[in-house]
Amino acid sequence: MEALRQDDPRRIGPYALRARLRATASAVRYLAHDTSAEGSEAAGHPVVVTAARPELAALPAFRRRFLAEARTAELLAGPWVEPRLGAPADDGDDELPWTANPYVAALTLTEAIGIVGPLPERIVRILGAGIAETLSRVHATGAVLQGLTPGTVLLAEDGPRLTAFGPLGAAADAEARPGGQLSVRLGYLTPEQVAGEEPGPASDLFVLGLLLAYAATGTTPLADGPAAGAAERIARTEPELDAVPEKLRDLIARCLAKDPAERPDAGTVAAELAPEKTTGPAESLRLPVALTTALEEQRLRVRSLTGSEPGAQPGSLTGSGRPSHEPAEDPSDTVPADGPSGATAVTAPSASDDTPVPSPAPHSTPTPSPDTRTTQLGDVGRHVPRTDRPTAQLSVPRELTAAPAPAAGTAFAPAPPGPLPVPVPPPVSSSPPPAPLSSPAPDRRGLFIGLAAGAAGLVIGGGGAFALASGDGTADDPKPAPDESGPVVAGLAPRPRWVYRHPAAEPPPLTAALGNDRLLVLTAANGATGVDLRTGRRLWASPDAAGGRAALPAGEDLCFVAGPGAFLWLSAKDGKVAHRENHTALVPGVPDLVVSETVGADGAVIWFTGSHTVTVKAPPPKKGKKPGKDTQVVKAYLFAYDVLRRKELWRAQVPVGRGPAAPVYRLVACGEKDIVLRQTPATLTPADLAAAKGKAIFRSFDRTTGKQLWARAVGTVATDGAVTGDGQGLLYAAAGDDLQAFETPTGKPKWILNGTTGLPYGTPVVGGALLYTTHRNQEVGAVERATGQARWRRSTEAAPGATAPAVTLSTTGRTLLAADGSQVTAFAAQDGRRLWKFQDIGAQDPKGPTVTTPYRVLAAGRTAVVQRERIFYAFPVA
Repeated sequence: MEALRQDDPRRIGPYALRARLRATASAVRYLAHDTSAEGSEAAGHPVVVTAARPELAALPAFRRRFLAEARTAELLAGPWVEPRLGAPADDGDDELPWTANPYVAALTLTEAIGIVGPLPERIVRILGAGIAETLSRVHATGAVLQGLTPGTVLLAEDGPRLTAFGPLGAAADAEARPGGQLSVRLGYLTPEQVAGEEPGPASDLFVLGLLLAYAATGTTPLADGPAAGAAERIARTEPELDAVPEKLRDLIARCLAKDPAERPDAGTVAAELAPEKTTGPAESLRLPVALTTALEEQRLRVRSLTGSEPGAQPGSLTGSGRPSHEPAEDPSDTVPADGPSGATAVTAPSASDDTPVPSPAPHSTPTPSPDTRTTQLGDVGRHVPRTDRPTAQLSVPRELTAAPAPAAGTAFAPAPPGPLPVPVPPPVSSSPPPAPLSSPAPDRRGLFIGLAAGAAGLVIGGGGAFALASGDGTADDPKPAPDESGPVVAGLAPRPRWVYRHPAAEPPPLTAALGNDRLLVLTAANGATGVDLRTGRRLWASPDAAGGRAALPAGEDLCFVAGPGAFLWLSAKDGKVAHRENHTALVPGVPDLVVSETVGADGAVIWFTGSHTVTVKAPPPKKGKKPGKDTQVVKAYLFAYDVLRRKELWRAQVPVGRGPAAPVYRLVACGEKDIVLRQTPATLTPADLAAAKGKAIFRSFDRTTGKQLWARAVGTVATDGAVTGDGQGLLYAAAGDDLQAFETPTGKPKWILNGTTGLPYGTPVVGGALLYTTHRNQEVGAVERATGQARWRRSTEAAPGATAPAVTLSTTGRTLLAADGSQVTAFAAQDGRRLWKFQDIGAQDPKGPTVTTPYRVLAAGRTAVVQRERIFYAFPVA
């Protein structure tokens, strides 16, 4: 849910719009209430208005399809399809097509999986039975639904809800073509559609099988592997269902049969999935606590927006969440001695001492200055952060006087076919921490601060960027753009120093990472782009670096780019290739090397994984026996490589991952003598997943020799749990609802920061003696690294989301920036004072696509670069 944008309507029919709920390729769903129902029973009840995208509504073919699917929905109204409350009185070409339905607190299947991971088997059964029952009603008429995706199936407390009733509603992409044609691309395809045949009722069952497997495992069958081979896998490859619960595996396998005639009908599926003695799931769904919490927070947010609570006035809430006419209590910025409610720090004995680590004396912590710009948090509990009206305005930079050319819009497609390339994770400082009360800058030995998925940084897919420092701090451009930031109004973002808009004719930048103050290099599917960090001017483009997945400095004049087939060294001046090393001949003794992904970097050293196939000769046959066959075996390695000397430092053989192929590791901690890695869940084999029992396995390697030092689980940290390390023997990880510090290699807990049930912590950031935390309830804070003692805690006041905000510390260590899908909020790192909030309006062209990409932040010198898809803003920071 997000605020209405500048180009959104404020009223459709009798409904006053309050917020955006969700957007698809063909329509936008708004939260609204009926202004014509004042005084009636319907007054105050929120509704959902689904409005067609204006740029598509002009097409007659679109209008016909939109209205046809709306009629299908009306015919299917029942337990799993909400009835229609309203629609245009007539289908005039000058009126935007829309429908209205009752609001039900629900999460998309994608959102639910993002919060709790795979769903319990009982919930998967109820979900599948409800969908199959609806499909059987559709198929009884001889029609095909073609409306199932994880983004169109909602999960409410009493069962599923369907929101798409045809290919238009479930489209991953919809666009107008010359001649008034409508082009629709589906996210899920079936074998018969790949073969060019028309979909039939059995096609819905194939997609239902994919959907159930996704709900039960968190991954989509047949999605692993290169995108180019997706159609081939759907048509010919048998799905891997080892992770599916045994009692569901046979039914899902039958639904995914290549031959439509071998798939069960919808009625059979509904009967096999229905729990015993269950006529409806209302009393028996029993969602996990994290989902019921998210639904309750959504309901509270909706009530505050629509004024459905007694006495509530929409839009009249102050930053503290109280009605504006109600006096707020006297705020206090100090943290109670026992920590804030719901975030108590508990000190555990250290590995070398049986006595608890003492908390700082009361006089050692200065009293923060009064915070007049943000909500004061005492017992947050289940309260939903409210929008701060003085700072929630859309900050539109003065430079944006014309609409940027929009990128092609996309809606939810199934899980990407294989892990997307990501940039090199950041090095973690191994130097001693400064004094406790200082505001130290994060480590910059490698001038590389791009982060892996789940951490702060410009990370959206595959590609990478870096900033190359110059010895004297000067740039090639003799006339850098002046700093016109001007005075900062309390709560409002400062004027950006520059704004860079990536050309619309080129693919959008996929990832980015910044270092100092000279050159920003973006990598994308079509090549690399060099941007002057001081002026925001594009300096060069290099098509040789197409598909680059990571970048970092290689001396003062070169930048290293890890490409899909080779390592490249580009000139920082003009982007030309100065040196190339193909993967197949990269390291001696490993012919035909297939490089998987970069793991991390520190200074000039980069770590990556790779594999190759070797032939194992069959043993000599015994007398009278036939000779055996040679076998092909995949061997995987972790490599350390010096990008300055272009030389392999060492290699260590590691267990093969899913595929079979090289595993993908992420750098968690980087110390003077060792590194700590964790394997990504997507590359764990089914056997690894079963053996781990949901826990992550961390591996430590000697930095000099590559010898594996230890491998173990740490507490209850999950395979995808948020984690970082300080390079000095401590790991900080989300363990269930709490944040814990663990000693390595023992795995012994050092302290614990209690959280809120069902709302886990995100990836923290180390900053000297402090650890900056982030939480899914949209709070950020700071605690002592040594003890877990809380320093401060603040709310971003953004609407609750499926993930915690990504936090980034400025290179000076004085500003903390929290980014999510709706805004970027800047805090004073020392005491948590909120400095400003920034929101852009996405594509300003009303006919342009909706921008749903979350904000990303990177710090370079006294600049914070904020990315929203194709647009980069350079803000001055302390």
